[in-house]
Amino acid sequence: MNTTRQAPPAPGWPIFLLLAIAGLFYVKWFPYYHRAFTAASTHSIGTSILMGSAARPPAPSVAAALGYAWAYGKAIWQAMVLGLLLGSAVQALLPAHWVAKVLGKTGFGSVAAGGLLAIPGMMCTCCAAPVVVGLREREASPGGAIAFWLGNSVLNPATLVFMGFVLGWQWAGLRLALGALLVFGIGYLVNRLVTPAESRAADARLAELITRQQAGNAFARWLSILARMAVRLVPEYVVLILLLGAARAWLFPQIGPAIGNDIGWIVAFAVAGMLFVIPTAGEVPIIQAMLTLGMGVGPAGALLMTLPPVSVPSLVMLARSFRPRVLTIVAVSVVGFGIVAGGLAVALGL
Repeated sequence: MNTTRQAPPAPGWPIFLLLAIAGLFYVKWFPYYHRAFTAASTHSIGTSILMGSAARPPAPSVAAALGYAWAYGKAIWQAMVLGLLLGSAVQALLPAHWVAKVLGKTGFGSVAAGGLLAIPGMMCTCCAAPVVVGLREREASPGGAIAFWLGNSVLNPATLVFMGFVLGWQWAGLRLALGALLVFGIGYLVNRLVTPAESRAADARLAELITRQQAGNAFARWLSILARMAVRLVPEYVVLILLLGAARAWLFPQIGPAIGNDIGWIVAFAVAGMLFVIPTAGEVPIIQAMLTLGMGVGPAGALLMTLPPVSVPSLVMLARSFRPRVLTIVAVSVVGFGIVAGGLAVALGL
């Protein structure tokens, strides 16, 4: 995208910077710093949110739905609030051409920038989704926004540290190697699908955004966008969390030695992991519990790559920000990487 016309910096950009740094420090950086010491000393970061210490999740019921939603909500509500604040602030407080300048081009540069900017975010897929909505509203390229979205969970440095101490550094190495390919590879593929007509349309929308942003009060606009995003995203998000909480026993059957390294189990767990939703680093205690119960390393490897990056709620939250085929490519690719991870886990004897 070409962005020849530039607006003067909006007076709200220092507020955005302060919000991002202070918010991430309070919600992510400081808690995870202390949690790393817990992981190092106890080789655990808690029980599995999926099923606790049991061999299978509870049967589908209203109680199962409410129980999972409550546990999940307690784990992510602060990050979700921060995600909504940042996603709306991107649109209201930053000059429109800033986002396009960093993430707007359709080459690999915007993909690399998106993936690298995601690393300090360390958000789960659903909490990062509102920020991605904001980036797309400011004409970030599809590939750059996808790399930011996936990179938040897959390249999360805190999760890699937890994984090393809890599961072993070989698991962290597998995640890092495949995660980098996932984030930057899918982002680059998505950008390659952008047509010249779509690029021209994005340039026209950006010019209109720059003109509109020069008028009006930035903070009033921020509150308005925040309210609209919350009303649109939160209700559907809550409903899907409840449904997945009730259905987790169907996605994840009784765990034990019967679930071995057969390709069928690897594929099944890759698909289930892509559909299900977990908080940040939730895959670590889930995989630890399943391996303790005797499940094969193949399905565990599949979950390593498919539980964090996407989920049904996050895909639905971003349905208006990307074309359907883009989200389909992302979902299918995540499953594919899960299958590869499962095969490598077996081949490497993890």
